[in-house]
Amino acid sequence: MRMVRRGLLAWVSRVGVLLVLLCCAISVLYMLACTPKGDEERLGLPRANGPTGKEGYQAVLQEWEEQHRNYIGSLKRQIAQLKEELQERSEQLRHAQYHASEAAGLGPDPGLPEKPQADLLTFLRSQVDRAEVHAGVKLATEYAAVPFDSFTLQKVYQLETGLTRHPEEKPVRKDKRDELVEAIESALETLNSPAESGPNQRLYTAADFIEGIYRTERDKGTLYELTFKGDHKHEFRRLVLFRPFGPIMKVKKEKLSMANTLINIIVPLAQRVDKFRQFMQNFREMCIQQDGRVHLTVVYFGKEEMNEVKGILENTSKAANFRNFTFIPLSGEFSRGKGLDVGARFWKGSNVLLFFCDVDIYFTSEFLNTCRLNTQPGKKVFYPVLFSQYNPGLVYGRHDAVPPLEQQLVIKKETGFWRDFGFGMTCQYRSDFINIGGFDLDIKGWGGEDVHLYRKYLHSNLIVVRTPVRGLFHLWHEKRCVDELSPEQYKMCMQSKAMNEASHGQLGMLVFRHEIEAHLRKQKQKTNSKKT
Repeated sequence: MRMVRRGLLAWVSRVGVLLVLLCCAISVLYMLACTPKGDEERLGLPRANGPTGKEGYQAVLQEWEEQHRNYIGSLKRQIAQLKEELQERSEQLRHAQYHASEAAGLGPDPGLPEKPQADLLTFLRSQVDRAEVHAGVKLATEYAAVPFDSFTLQKVYQLETGLTRHPEEKPVRKDKRDELVEAIESALETLNSPAESGPNQRLYTAADFIEGIYRTERDKGTLYELTFKGDHKHEFRRLVLFRPFGPIMKVKKEKLSMANTLINIIVPLAQRVDKFRQFMQNFREMCIQQDGRVHLTVVYFGKEEMNEVKGILENTSKAANFRNFTFIPLSGEFSRGKGLDVGARFWKGSNVLLFFCDVDIYFTSEFLNTCRLNTQPGKKVFYPVLFSQYNPGLVYGRHDAVPPLEQQLVIKKETGFWRDFGFGMTCQYRSDFINIGGFDLDIKGWGGEDVHLYRKYLHSNLIVVRTPVRGLFHLWHEKRCVDELSPEQYKMCMQSKAMNEASHGQLGMLVFRHEIEAHLRKQKQKTNSKKT
């Protein structure tokens, strides 16, 4: 019994010792966990040489509080900066949404602030007004006018070709191709929108697109005029679009009917019977057989070969049952300006669309509609840039290798050039021609009168449409510059003569033909010497 009691006491004492040790261990761990950290940390005990006790802890707490305040201040500044950026991004987003809704014809976003919205609309309207959409702008010289380029679904017809681009080409650059495609798609969306189309309205597609013209003014934007087929014969749909260095805008939509728009083609002439016969063959096919809304006025100078010219007119009239022509004989030396002026003023009917033409011009029936679509009395005149043919004898190498005329009329670098220095072929209403003062009748012979008239239109408030067209050709003919011309006229005539002959490459081959022939002879001699 005593042994049991002694064993029990020993066990209790051992358990007691273990409990004491356990409590001590827990106390030590607690003290380690709650003890402030060393000097490297943000909180620390008072240093050995620093203040001790209550003062030391107060200093540590003040330092901690100051660091905390600095951290909170930094967070507040970052939050304020983020708020400013968020507000700026939200403003940009609202502006972008407004542009998109305006381009789609959905009206302004009601969430856009009124003042920025009003300022933006004012700016865009000013860009449209400055871009000659509604009215012309007075210009100082003929070089100040910005010409249009024209395009179809497949090709672009451009003036600025340089040494690498072609007068007619597919839009190779992706940005240009996407730009024109976007303009056509935007026009089709407008034509097919529910607000514009009735219950029986047909669906317009890209196949209805006929042609378009566009020009970019670098401080304003890009103006597009797109023409589509109408619902009936001789009817067209036109949309005018403007891209003010941003989303494209619908400016105007028109429904045009050209069924009753007569064109009076005025041709001044002196001799040149063979050229007139060729001209009348083209006139009969394009004007009489295909178009049917044309009057021809021939102003003839002198009596030599006059009967032959009248005979060609009368034979065409009988063969094609065509009576819409006028023959005006004039005495004196040939003056292109006088002939066109007399022909325009001779018309006694209502206001008519005039096409000033030369006998060495070839045009298509499509061009006649282009002439109608780009003119408007009191508002717009049309100065197309025609494609001038090079000497076929130089282009095709030998005269016996020259193909028929229709096969020569191809728009390529090797076959011709855009005659952007010529202003003689023009479409304008008779009322505009009379109001502007007509031609300068003091100019005699060749050249000068067309530039003078063109400048008068540039100085007026009328819109001058200047663009290359694919259906208007100047046929090559040998040009003679007579001694009777003034020095300035003679210089212009010789420049035109040089431009008409061939391309730079073809003229270069002519200039260096002796060197080329010598090289060929040497090569032939080397070949013969190797054989022997």
